[in-house]
Amino acid sequence: MQTATPEQRKAPRPRADALRNRERIVTAAREMFVEHGPEVPLDEIARRAGVGNATVYRNFPDRDALVREVVCSVMDRTAAAAELALAETGDAFEALERFVHAAADERISALCPMVSSTFDKHHPDLEAARERVESQVAEVMDRASAAGQLRSDVGVGDVMIAVAQLSRPPAGTDCFRADPFVHRHLQLFLDGLRAPARSVLPGTAVTLEDLRQP
Repeated sequence: MQTATPEQRKAPRPRADALRNRERIVTAAREMFVEHGPEVPLDEIARRAGVGNATVYRNFPDRDALVREVVCSVMDRTAAAAELALAETGDAFEALERFVHAAADERISALCPMVSSTFDKHHPDLEAARERVESQVAEVMDRASAAGQLRSDVGVGDVMIAVAQLSRPPAGTDCFRADPFVHRHLQLFLDGLRAPARSVLPGTAVTLEDLRQP
């Protein structure tokens, strides 16, 4: 009887508790990146996640790996929120509104390290997640625009940067303390997106590519 060679054996699946610890680390990092920026000490992230420093480094060998995982996680969940909005029937602008509020709940402000950090912004995982987000959000906005409900002078970048800015708490304030005000301010922003536009915006519609320019 032949035995499997090392190459033929499947890698063992991570234990449930290991997966839970990894998710707790990513969640804690996402919150702390929003509150304090991408340079927050990793031991502080470990403390909020309720794990030891060794557990953080076992999952993420360096800061760049953790930042990349957080950014991909936020983008994946944001794309999923856009997909859900696209699956809904009925009022196209209300679908856009639901997406914007859902994106804020996903701590989209944690994407800021992607444009401010020195880590590899062209990593294949990041590129794939970014393309998915841009495509899904553009489709949500196109549907509202086609219905004549979205002003014509805004782009995906306008929406994403506004959500990031409005859902980011003041420096030194934790996410949960600022949460009660986020959706109130987002709704004020959304009201300004409705067509017909009541003012002329300076500049041109912003794309995500614009935000990535040095």
